Amino acid sequence: MKTLETDSNYIKAALLLYQVTKAPSYLAKAQSKYAAVRRYFLSAQHPLYTAAVYDNGSRCTQLRGQYFASVNGNMIWAGAKLAQLTGSEHYLAQAVATAEAVRRYLCDDDGVYADLQAENDVVEPLIEAMYVLATADHEGFARTWLLSAAAAAAAGRTAWGSYGRFFDGPAPQGPVTAWQVNGGMALMFAAARLDPPALPADPWYWRRAVFVPDDASLPVSGGGTVTVAFAGQAVAIIGTIGEERRKPGHARVLIDGKLMFDRVGIWQGEFSGERMLANSVLFAWRWPSSASHALTIAPGAGRTAGSTFFHMIGYYLVH
Repeated sequence: MKTLETDSNYIKAALLLYQVTKAPSYLAKAQSKYAAVRRYFLSAQHPLYTAAVYDNGSRCTQLRGQYFASVNGNMIWAGAKLAQLTGSEHYLAQAVATAEAVRRYLCDDDGVYADLQAENDVVEPLIEAMYVLATADHEGFARTWLLSAAAAAAAGRTAWGSYGRFFDGPAPQGPVTAWQVNGGMALMFAAARLDPPALPADPWYWRRAVFVPDDASLPVSGGGTVTVAFAGQAVAIIGTIGEERRKPGHARVLIDGKLMFDRVGIWQGEFSGERMLANSVLFAWRWPSSASHALTIAPGAGRTAGSTFFHMIGYYLVH
């Protein structure tokens, strides 16, 4: 497996070094790696980058639908920066196309970015990239994306000031990690700079949520699904990250019968920390208004088949 976290950070490092040293070799390395990334990691259907490819020695096969915030953010930033440094506008066009795809495909029904990772993604690079587009490149949609996410994330802030990994979810009740909170923290810096006097429209959004106990799991033997049916405007599924400790544990998520565009789903099993993170938000989603909905949690598929795990203790519901 080859990951775009490695290659996209390589590009960013080369561009930063070029800015400091003015050595042409660093710019050349960045351009060469950028072209290779677009060849192997860019989806054929949409201008989004998957997080990994499998290299068997003769060809690379994409791990489809793994649209991490970190790698797409790095590539947006790289395209915008290459356009600035080289004067080649096609780089900026590519960056804007990816950013618009993030806005279109990776947000919930209320237009808020929905991060569906476990402990293997960070959102700060995506915030940084959208901020560059909103300021240096004057892209209005990027500014709107940032401010909408910030308004939603403000409702998921704890009393001591930390954020969870879901901008559209409630404040975390259990322990959080730097992997989770960096996105919300970066988002607030960006929003404060973009619109200093602004206040979140509904900072108490999740205060009116009710908790519905529901102890449900996917069968260990495989097959079967877990369905959560409700009438409401927002939902957040609660469980324990790392419940399977070092074992993988993946589940797909369908919203009203439709498989999510981002196939990352819920990764609840594997976790690098020393202790489990109980009372964590495993999934969150918002809609513009209240209606009847159903979430279906299904076993992993493809390369994740056979490593399925899902266990929730209930969910928060905003009516």
